[in-house]
Amino acid sequence: MKSNWTTRAARPLAVAVAALFVAGAAVAAGTVPAAAAARPEAAELDLGTRLGRALAVPHVNQSRTAAVVVDLATGRLVFARNRGLSLAPASTEKLTLAYALLATLGPTHRIETSVLGDGFLDGDTWRGNLVLKGSGDPALTTAQLRRLAAQVRGYGIRRVTGAVVGDETLFDTRRTAPGWKSSYYLRESPPLSALSVDRGRYRGAVTRNPALAAATIFRSALAERGVAVAGPARVGRASAAAQQIGLVRSEALVAMLRLVNRESDNFTAEILLKYLGALYARRGTTAAGSAVVRNALAAAGVPLRGVRIADGSGLSLLNRLTTDTLVALLAAAWSDPVLRGSFQASLAVAGRSGTLRHRLRAAAVRGRVLAKTGTTSLASTLAGYVGGRYAFAILHNGPPLSSWWSRRAQDRFVTVLASP
Repeated sequence: MKSNWTTRAARPLAVAVAALFVAGAAVAAGTVPAAAAARPEAAELDLGTRLGRALAVPHVNQSRTAAVVVDLATGRLVFARNRGLSLAPASTEKLTLAYALLATLGPTHRIETSVLGDGFLDGDTWRGNLVLKGSGDPALTTAQLRRLAAQVRGYGIRRVTGAVVGDETLFDTRRTAPGWKSSYYLRESPPLSALSVDRGRYRGAVTRNPALAAATIFRSALAERGVAVAGPARVGRASAAAQQIGLVRSEALVAMLRLVNRESDNFTAEILLKYLGALYARRGTTAAGSAVVRNALAAAGVPLRGVRIADGSGLSLLNRLTTDTLVALLAAAWSDPVLRGSFQASLAVAGRSGTLRHRLRAAAVRGRVLAKTGTTSLASTLAGYVGGRYAFAILHNGPPLSSWWSRRAQDRFVTVLASP
């Protein structure tokens, strides 16, 4: 399960990003020399005015609105409002997870699910249990379990005297994340588990015991392959002496991140966060994964004042980010030639894909804005890139908060950025 991807030395990147935001803060505070302050052209000053006007909408608390824009080519701060204000990020929280995953694991990383034999082979009979060991693949399918069953038969096994055991012990047993409303369970995400097949769906419904459902599906797959299992399907743990009999790997991380960011999939985000914790902190918990994310951001020089990372999806009421944090993260991903393409590919495209397929469809912005959306009852947010020139972040928090007017302000804002 250990990744072959080694974390790149982040020092030069951290210095570059830190310099970008120190310089931006100096401009915003009016502490740069007068000659330097006079350099921006009138059109650029007008851009700031137009951006400010774009945010002026009714039914949105302007004191709880923050926005930052940075020119990616020069590092110049183009616009800032309440840049250090700590706000609920909604699903733009997923950007922190995506960056940490790519920076620590790399875009080609894959997650393994294995079949372990607890016992020994006696002719064509396995005397003991077969263990389906989950490692946190959020996209594990019944088709992959059938492949594992074929591998078991290819190993020479025709009969199993024991049980089929579903092992989800890489993660803790908490099915939700801290700070979630009780209504989020099942409605916003299937139960979290290191072993979940078909996103926890079993017999037409979402199961509350995903590991048992996975073991049951695998037992049926074995029967289809002519492997008779005497014992039942159950949940348990593989022993230290268990030997590997079969293995399947997930799709590449970059493909999973398209689901996380482009489609804003909460379940995939939360599973990948726990996976980070299991891999790097040896604890498959939301808290451990959140600590890994925070460390990855710190290594890239991303400012963390006012930041609280409580989950991976942005559903938690405990999450807090600043627009400075989001734009610094976007700048860090942009400046890394290894990460840039994969990170950008994970985002929704204005008027074309994901959560932006029905937004920003005008000619000036369609296809030119790559961004992550966020919507809860508390927050409406948007962060990403415009035309390959600007990185931006907008966080609206209530009360009051009109989702319609918040999106209106966000769409106007990025349209101004995309205009000549």
